[in-house]
Amino acid sequence: MTNTRELDGSSAGGQFLRTALALSVLEGDSIRIEHVRGDRPTPGLRHQHLAVLETMAELTDAEVSGAEVGAETVEFAPGRAADGAADRPIVAGGTYEVSIGTAGSITLLFDAILALATVLESPLSITASGGTDVKWSPPIDYVTAVKLPLLRRLGFTVACEVHQRGFYPDGGGRATLHLAPSKIDAIDLTERGSLEGVRCYSTEATDLADRDVAHRQAEGALERLDETLESTTCERRETTATSACPGSAVVLRLEHGTGVAGFTALGERGTPAERVGEAAANAANRFFEGDAPVDRHLGDQLLVVLALAGGRLRVPSVTDHVAASCDLLESFDVPVDRVSDGDSALLAVDPRDALAGGS
Repeated sequence: MTNTRELDGSSAGGQFLRTALALSVLEGDSIRIEHVRGDRPTPGLRHQHLAVLETMAELTDAEVSGAEVGAETVEFAPGRAADGAADRPIVAGGTYEVSIGTAGSITLLFDAILALATVLESPLSITASGGTDVKWSPPIDYVTAVKLPLLRRLGFTVACEVHQRGFYPDGGGRATLHLAPSKIDAIDLTERGSLEGVRCYSTEATDLADRDVAHRQAEGALERLDETLESTTCERRETTATSACPGSAVVLRLEHGTGVAGFTALGERGTPAERVGEAAANAANRFFEGDAPVDRHLGDQLLVVLALAGGRLRVPSVTDHVAASCDLLESFDVPVDRVSDGDSALLAVDPRDALAGGS
């Protein structure tokens, strides 16, 4: 008999839902979430959140209620192993296709699935269609160039193929996440280390190529960073991508001795490409003022990994998102030690308290 965790999303957003679903599968406990995305102007499930819920249900043979756009209460009960083992969820692997619709975020769907690597029985490939580079979610280059390389360092066997870019509002993007059974190492990300290099990934849709948008974005970003970087090696990758609608994105990756961070901006109608690049650089320059080894978005997303295997993680600050995620972990009996330390905060989970599936 599994427990049912009663969760309140009234002060949280979509990250709370995604993490809660992952923790439900990893612990094998049913959950009931009320006030889903309660702190958003339009609460409840949107198309991309519904896609996450339905995909997780399919992967784990779960029973679900509230699986509809606008639902503010969701119940999710992951399936059990055929032998009835109380501590072994069903995540069999295989190949799946998911259509999120229009410009719903592909990267956030992938984010929800990554933690399942520790309980997979065989390799998993999920091809999703929707938005690859859209507001309120990490651009696909952030995932492939910043997040996944770090996860591989921690023991994840994971890769991502980008088949076509999808920008707002039409979407039309397509990408595949490849995930294999993995044993995760405890996180030890407390020191940043010296800056070793910068990479700039600047992408334009084909319709924008005649305006050199990708090049101008990269120029704007790297010129704004010049004074900070001094003699640091900079590498740029400018891409013209087939897409169903015009759009652009820029991602800056900062590689340090032990840390990695990414900063992003999306093109908007009426905003010069140079200013788009500068927006990403401005965020990077603010990051240089602190001492955390990861950016604030990656810090939030790594909390589920911290729950899996334990360890220590320094984040730029305990934002509302980080606080909500820590509270969520503790509701699954994973205590998180939080210590503010100057310009950053140290989060720690004793490996003995980590979820089954971590090393």
